[in-house]
Amino acid sequence: MANKTTFTPQEWQQVLESVMLSGMAVTAAEPSGLLGVLKESMATGRSLIAARSDPQSNDLVRAVAAEFETSEGRQAARDRLKATLSGAKVADVKAKSMAALHDVATLIDAKAPGDAPGFKTWLHHIAEGAAEAANEGGFMGFGGVPVSDAEKATLRELSSALGMQA
Repeated sequence: MANKTTFTPQEWQQVLESVMLSGMAVTAAEPSGLLGVLKESMATGRSLIAARSDPQSNDLVRAVAAEFETSEGRQAARDRLKATLSGAKVADVKAKSMAALHDVATLIDAKAPGDAPGFKTWLHHIAEGAAEAANEGGFMGFGGVPVSDAEKATLRELSSALGMQA
């Protein structure tokens, strides 16, 4: 039953940002070149679109997906993301993303306990989609593995950061 009014404006920005951070954490774990980064980003976008019409999505997931359909919502997420990652070097993006995702998980548990498990599962699903979007390794897009060891480790870290059962 949670939605935008459940949170303060700053908290809502954190919730929106979490969608972007869940995919970025995987991308930062093992950047796969420009094409790979684009594929991983598009996977996050597809997850947002699918969530809006998925009958399995809870109220909070649908509210976040709907917010991303507005220019204000997308801008709020980008602004928060810039603040979170300000001054971060590429090597720090994953760690900063995980810390912010842990904070969001704590926030959701406190303010939206009924929607928290589904929302955290959705964030993990977004990260999995990003991990599977582009092969890692190989040469010029050929060969490689669908999900690298670094990405698998990041998915495990994400589960922990979100407080999900392993």
